[in-house]
Amino acid sequence: MSDFFDALETRSPAEREAALMAALPAMVAHAQSRTDAFGASLKGVDASRITSRAALATLPVVRKSELLARQQASRAAGGDPFGGFSAIGWRGLAAASGARRVFQSPGPIYEPEGEGADYWRMGRAIYAAGFRAGDLAHCSFSYHLTPAGSMMETGAHAVGCATFPGGVGNTEMQLQAVMELKPQGYIGTPSFLKIMVEKAQEAGADIRSVNKAMVSGEACPPSLRDWFASQGIAAFQCYATADLGLVAYETSAREGLVLDEGVIVEIVRPGTGDPVPEGEVGEVVVTTLNRDYPLVRFGTGDLSAVLPGTCPTGRTNTRIKGWMGRADQTVKVRGMFVHPGQVAEVVKRHPEVSRARLVVQGEMASDRMTLKLETATPADGLAARIADTVRDVTKLRSEVELLPVGSLPNDGKVIEDARSYQ
Repeated sequence: MSDFFDALETRSPAEREAALMAALPAMVAHAQSRTDAFGASLKGVDASRITSRAALATLPVVRKSELLARQQASRAAGGDPFGGFSAIGWRGLAAASGARRVFQSPGPIYEPEGEGADYWRMGRAIYAAGFRAGDLAHCSFSYHLTPAGSMMETGAHAVGCATFPGGVGNTEMQLQAVMELKPQGYIGTPSFLKIMVEKAQEAGADIRSVNKAMVSGEACPPSLRDWFASQGIAAFQCYATADLGLVAYETSAREGLVLDEGVIVEIVRPGTGDPVPEGEVGEVVVTTLNRDYPLVRFGTGDLSAVLPGTCPTGRTNTRIKGWMGRADQTVKVRGMFVHPGQVAEVVKRHPEVSRARLVVQGEMASDRMTLKLETATPADGLAARIADTVRDVTKLRSEVELLPVGSLPNDGKVIEDARSYQ
């Protein structure tokens, strides 16, 4: 039995990169021609020239807030519920066919599901979690409104598993099903798995058939993972979104998350579309190769960083550290919103600066800003010039502190709100 879901996981990094970059121009062209949203945002772009990561980085980042705003505006006008982002739909829409299901996430944001097998590509993550053909997987993700249940079930089917669609809630009935069906694995949130294990212990119920789990939807810290292990359950995490499907997944090495084979991932400086150096924390930006929902440079709003080297399991794709917080660090200072893009604009105007962090301190209504900057060449008058730029960009006064390169923490924060709210 293979240790890998397919041969794509072990191809050389050079072979993988060549394949992804070869697929990229056609993907950009498809998004331009088949969706109104990218037809507008990528107007004038020569898709045939988008053949490298450097070229990809010149395209605009589409963030979830923009997707939601466009969907809301389109629906208010009686138009496309997807806001022009989907290349599939049903009768009555511009894309009149191809959708198998449609889901609603908070916002609301609507996401289409197409007709392909393992549409969300979750099979790779479920296989890495130890599930194999012939297993019964108990799936306790929601099967209505949101796509999680369908995402996981179609992935389990791709592995060859049978599934019990438990859905959410009804703990006693789900526990009874586990006792009587004796599934080999659990798929769902880590918190619900913990509840079921504890209720089984209270009731003296035997659920020892469950020896592995694919958990997602919320954090599963090492302490909880170790607790599951003490109960005989090997729990693995994955990083997926309702817009993109699988982005990255955990392996038995327990060293970060390996990127999925069907996405191109960049880590960019929050508030910008500029890739950061390898190892630096930034926002996860994803280009999917899904032609039904062709998101190009989709900003997830999540922070992460690339890990050096490859996975000890033999999987050769890039690894990321996992979820490290949110990239949207907008704050309100003296009645004015300040966002990471403005900090990036200040840095752009001063090439001597390599990294920046805006710290907001004090109490509400009497707060103050300090822009901390790394520079290898702290020339005379630089701090004063930068202070003028900050005022020009934000309309607010700020102190400026020049620091040696490497002084700021590598945590992805561009704006730190250190005020007292008591």
